[in-house]
Amino acid sequence: MHWIHDTVFYNIYPLGFCGAPRKNDFQLTYRLDKLYDFIPHFKKMGVNAIVFNPVFESTRHGYDTIDYYKIDSRLGDNESFKRLCDTLHRNGIRILLDGVFNHVGRDFFAFKDLQQNAMGSIYTSWFHNVRFDRRSPYDDSFSYEGWAGHYDLVKLNLSNEDVVQHLLGAVRFWIDEFGIDGLRLDAANVMDPNFFKRLKNECKSKREDFWLYGEIVGGDYNRWANPDMLDSVTNYDIYKALYSCHNDRNYFEFAHSLDREFGDWGIYKDLYLFNFADNHDVTRLASIIRDKALLKNVYTMLFTMPGAPAIYYGSEFGIEGKVTRTSDYDVRPELNLGDVPNADFGLLEHICKLSKIMHTLEAFQSGRYKNENIQLEHLCFSMKTDSQAVYVLLNQSDALRQVGFNTGFDGVLTDVLNDNNTYECHGYVNINVPAKSSMILLANDGSFKMSFEENEETIIEVKPAEKTPEADDNSTEELKPQEITLGKYRHFKGNEYEVIGFAKDSETTELMVVYRALYGEKELWVRPYRMFAEIIERDGKKIRRFEKID
Repeated sequence: MHWIHDTVFYNIYPLGFCGAPRKNDFQLTYRLDKLYDFIPHFKKMGVNAIVFNPVFESTRHGYDTIDYYKIDSRLGDNESFKRLCDTLHRNGIRILLDGVFNHVGRDFFAFKDLQQNAMGSIYTSWFHNVRFDRRSPYDDSFSYEGWAGHYDLVKLNLSNEDVVQHLLGAVRFWIDEFGIDGLRLDAANVMDPNFFKRLKNECKSKREDFWLYGEIVGGDYNRWANPDMLDSVTNYDIYKALYSCHNDRNYFEFAHSLDREFGDWGIYKDLYLFNFADNHDVTRLASIIRDKALLKNVYTMLFTMPGAPAIYYGSEFGIEGKVTRTSDYDVRPELNLGDVPNADFGLLEHICKLSKIMHTLEAFQSGRYKNENIQLEHLCFSMKTDSQAVYVLLNQSDALRQVGFNTGFDGVLTDVLNDNNTYECHGYVNINVPAKSSMILLANDGSFKMSFEENEETIIEVKPAEKTPEADDNSTEELKPQEITLGKYRHFKGNEYEVIGFAKDSETTELMVVYRALYGEKELWVRPYRMFAEIIERDGKKIRRFEKID
C-alpha cells in the first residue's frame, strides 16, 4: 500500500503562516524556522505530511516566482530549509511543495531579459503568445499571455524544451537536495498534459513512491489523474458538498457526491483524492458554515470518506477568514501556537481523535464506500475491507435521531469516537444519534477499545543554531572560485551540463571548457575557462556561474 493511504496532510501557506511582508524586501529572515515549535502539535494531530504552498523566491505572494532554485528570502535560505526538511523527515513527516510551473513573475530572469532585449532576447519563446506589434498592460514593448488575465503572472511555454528542462532541473534539485516526497501542481487544469507526462517520468525515476497531485477545480478528474500523468487531484466536488450539505440541511447532496465518486459504480473509485474543507484560495470553513456546532460533523466526514484528508493551517482551531473580490489575505493569516484568537480547542480535540482513528482502522485507508441510510438531516455510510467494517453515523438536526441500517453481522458495534460505547448487533440495528453529532461504529467481537492517550514521543530535532544573514554560506566574503574538473555542473539558470574536456583557442591559446547538455538535444558547448569558473552577482548576491553537482 502506498504511503498516501495512511496520510493526514497539514496545508500551510508559508508567507502568511510566518507573517512575512507582502512584498519581498529580500532581507534574509528565517521565519519558517518557527515550524520547529509546531512539530509536537503535528504529532498530536497525527499529521504525517505537510503541503507547503509556494516557498520559491517570489516578488509578492509566492505564485509570481523569481527563482525556482531558491527559498524565498522572507522564509529563510536553502540551508535552513534543508535542516527543516531533515527534522520533519526524522519525525515521520513527509514534505510536498507547490509546483507553480504554469507561470512566473515579472522578475523572473528570462522575462527580465525579454524586457531588456525585446526581439533580441533568447528567451522570447519561453513565454506564451509574445507579440511585438502591441504593448502589454504594464506598457512593455511587447504583449504576452498572463494566467487568467493576471499580467503579473506570465504564462510559460511548456512546449519549449529549455523551459521544460529548467523546471525538471528544479524538481530534480528539490528531490536530490531536500528529499521532498511530492508536489502539488498549481493551475493544473490549464497546463500542457505532455509536461505532466515528462514530470511523472522524471519524478518516478527518482522516487517510485513520489506523489503528484494537481489543483483541479472542476471537470473529469480522470483526465489528469491517470497512469500517464498525475497520481491525484484536489477534490473540489466534495469540498463544496462538505459545507453546503450542512448549510442547506441536506445530507443527500453529500451522499450523492460520494456515491458518484466512490460507490460501486463511482467514476473515481480507483483514485485516492486530496480532500479538504478549506484552503488558501477559499473562505475558511468556520466563516462559511452557518452553524459552527456542525464543524465537528464536517471533519468526521473529511476523515472517514475515501481519500486523504488535509487540514488547512489554523482551521483545526476554527479560525475564520473570508476571501473577498479584492483580497485573499484574510484566509492566509499568521499563526502562532498559544496565541490563537477564539481558539476552539474542542474542535482540535475532535480532529486529533479522528486522525488517530484513521491511522488505526484499515477501513479508512483502503476500504470500499457504500451509502447505508440517507435522510435530509441524518446519514449512515460504511467503509469496508474484506476483514473490517465501519459505519459512520451523522446527525445534523437539533434533536436526537434514530438511524437504522443493516449490517448482516452478529456481534458488537463499538463507537470508537465516543468513549468506546457498545451496541449489540444482530443484522439490522437502530442507533440513537444525539443532535449535531457523529459516531464511528466498528464491527467486532466486543474486545476492541480505541485509546486516545497521548504518547510522550521524542521530538527528533536538527534545529539550527542562531544564524544571521552575514553568516550566509553564499556571502561575498566566503564564496571562492572553484577549480573546474570533469563532471556534472548546474548553470545558475538551472540547466545541467557535463564537462567532458578542455581545449585551447588556436589563436590566443586561452584555455576553454568543453561541455555538453545533459538533456534535450545534448548539444556541445565551448566557453572560456575563466568565464565558466567565474563568480557573478545576481539579485545582490554572489553566486557561481556553474556549480559542481557531483
